[in-house]
Amino acid sequence: MTGVLASQQIHELTRSGAIIAKADYAEGQVQPASLDLRLGARAWRVRASFLAGAGRTVAERLHEFEMHQIDLTNGVVLEKGCVYLVELQESLALPKGIQAVANAKSSTGRLDLLTRTVTDGGEEFDRVPAGYHGPLYAEICPRSFSVLVRPGMRLNQIRFRNGQATLSDTELRALHAKIPLVDGKEPVIDEGLGFSVDLRPSEGTLVGYRAKPHTGVIDLDNLNHYAPEDFWEDVRSKNGQIILDPGAFYILVSNEAVCIPPDYAAEMAPYLAMVGEFRVHYAGFFDPGFGYAAAGGAGSRGVLEVRCHESPFVLEHGQIVGRLVYERMSETPSELYGERIASNYQGQGLKLSKHFKS
Repeated sequence: MTGVLASQQIHELTRSGAIIAKADYAEGQVQPASLDLRLGARAWRVRASFLAGAGRTVAERLHEFEMHQIDLTNGVVLEKGCVYLVELQESLALPKGIQAVANAKSSTGRLDLLTRTVTDGGEEFDRVPAGYHGPLYAEICPRSFSVLVRPGMRLNQIRFRNGQATLSDTELRALHAKIPLVDGKEPVIDEGLGFSVDLRPSEGTLVGYRAKPHTGVIDLDNLNHYAPEDFWEDVRSKNGQIILDPGAFYILVSNEAVCIPPDYAAEMAPYLAMVGEFRVHYAGFFDPGFGYAAAGGAGSRGVLEVRCHESPFVLEHGQIVGRLVYERMSETPSELYGERIASNYQGQGLKLSKHFKS
């Protein structure tokens, strides 16, 4: 059956040898509709980001761009502003009909840690063609904070698809009529479900956080550990608008609480390039069940990772900044997001990554 493969189907891919791992799989590595990818022990500092290109391997291209090799075994700091390539512990031998797409995990995106998957013969980041046989690498570029990494850390994730199952706008409207996808609002549906930014909080004036430019290192194994004020400045609004500064990174929150029903998955995508001089980073997938159990339906808001580009830009309450592209699942996952599994962001509002104290 066409659609995104569910957790039990991913387990079958591991048993059949379509997914090959250098070490035993970790608890929680298989999510309702994706597989977390783990860093290996070998990394390279490279001069620039690159793709292998058709007919070429990543190993071949490394000879052009490698500055030096790094052993991650005892932990290594990846410095802000530098580009690294890390060998992943998982590799693939996909069947002809199965393709894959990768993305940064939510916590990775909230640290402004650019993480993209690279393959042999690849002409796009994060895209794995059907039938691909070969290794996987993670390109990592810390942009706001230097980070300490070790083998086994999970910064990105991969989702497997059998065919194409993206919902059309007509199908998305029909799904919303059956199961409300946003909380009490008429949805904006245009090549996906549009969502806007909340700059008029129900209480107080805090609307987000801005990354400080000069901070210490974040050890990605330290959860609920760091004081937010050491890394972030509060962003407040009294009139429903803020001005984004060029080059600055912000954590904001969507105005809508969204719902992903059990038989669907979603991916955050940009809205339109011409809406302003900023980009909402689209790190992470939205798993089946996200927001579904909370408040009996559409109950979880999306955290927005925003970077401003060349000029200051006024962002206003309710402005549409992104969209969720929904896809059908091939099967209903045996476990949903937020049900009996560790789901850090179910029922969330404005929230930093799990590394910071609540």
